[in-house]
Amino acid sequence: MPDAARSPEGPRSQLDETVAALRRPTTYPDEERPDEAIETHMAWVFLTEAHAYKLKKPMRARLIDHTTVEARRRACHVELELNRRLAAPVYLGVVPLANTDSGPRLAGDGPPIDWLVKMRRLPRDRMLDHRVDAGTVEQMHIDRLGAKLSSFYRDAEPVRWTADEYRGRLTANLAAKRTSLERPRYDLAPAAIEAVVDGQSRWLDDHGPLLEARADRVVDAHGDLRPEHICLQDEPMVIDCLEFNRSLRLLDPLSELSFLHLECRRLGAEWIGDALIADYRQRTDDDADPALIPFYESYHALVRATIAVWHLDDAAFEDDDVWRAQAEDYLQHGGERL
Repeated sequence: MPDAARSPEGPRSQLDETVAALRRPTTYPDEERPDEAIETHMAWVFLTEAHAYKLKKPMRARLIDHTTVEARRRACHVELELNRRLAAPVYLGVVPLANTDSGPRLAGDGPPIDWLVKMRRLPRDRMLDHRVDAGTVEQMHIDRLGAKLSSFYRDAEPVRWTADEYRGRLTANLAAKRTSLERPRYDLAPAAIEAVVDGQSRWLDDHGPLLEARADRVVDAHGDLRPEHICLQDEPMVIDCLEFNRSLRLLDPLSELSFLHLECRRLGAEWIGDALIADYRQRTDDDADPALIPFYESYHALVRATIAVWHLDDAAFEDDDVWRAQAEDYLQHGGERL
C-alpha cells in the first residue's frame, strides 16, 4: 500500500497502551472526564466537556513519518501554528502525556509518553454539516464565514508558480489518483473512473488557459475545507487544516472554495457554496471565469474518492462497503460536473 499509512509493531503496541490511558478519567487534570473517543485515519481525539485532545498515531507513509515521540511533538506544534490562522481561540497548546508516580497524566510532571494538541471543544450542533441537516444555516452565518475566509486568503503566503508548473502539478496528481482508484482490490467500476478522468481531460483541452491563469493565485491555504471543520458562531471557526504536508495545502482559493461547494452540494445545500464563492469574488476583486468551478469540483471529487478507498487498506477501519460507497458517490459527483 504505497500511499496508505502503516504503524510499526512497536509503536502500535505503545499506541494501544496510550489510548487505553487516555480513556481513563484519572489521566485528566482539573476534574475533567473523557466522554468520547474518536478514531480517524491519522489520529485519536478524546473529548471532555470543555476540551478536545488530539493524539497523532505513530504512522509512516509516503508523506509523513510520525513514528517517534519527537516527530509527533513537532507535528503537534506545526498543527497548532497552522490552525491558529483560522481558529486561534480553539487551539490552546501542546501538552504532554507524562509518566508520573501516579500513572500517565495529561500536562503532568514527568517524562513524556506522548504529546497531544489541546483544543477548546466546539459545540457539535453549530458545525456547518449539523446546521445544514437541521436547516439552521442563515445568511448572516455565511456572510461572517465569507469575510473570514476572504481575509485569510488575502493574507495567506503566496506560492508564485508559473502557469506550466501549476498545470503540471494538477495533471500529475489527477493521473496518480486515477492509478490508485484503478487498483483491482478497490473493486470500483472502471466506467465511473473513466467518466471523471475523461471529462477532466476534455475540459483541459478546451479550457486549459483558464487554469494556467490561476497559477499566480495559489496560496498556502487550509487544505481540507469541509463542512464538518467549520463552526458557525458569532466568530466562525475553521479547524483541522491539512497540516502534515505543505504541498497539499497549496491551492487556488477558488479551488478550495469549489471543494467546499462540492461538499455542501452533497449535503443538499449548494446555495452555501454559491454564496461563499460570490462573496469571495466580490471581496477580493477576483474575476475568475465561472467555468473553473465545475473543473475544480471534479478534481476534488477524484481526490476525495481516492482518500475514501485508502481506508480499505487500513486494518483499523471496518465497513469496507461504506468507504467504497463513499468513493462511488464522489466519482458520480465528479463525473456530473463535467
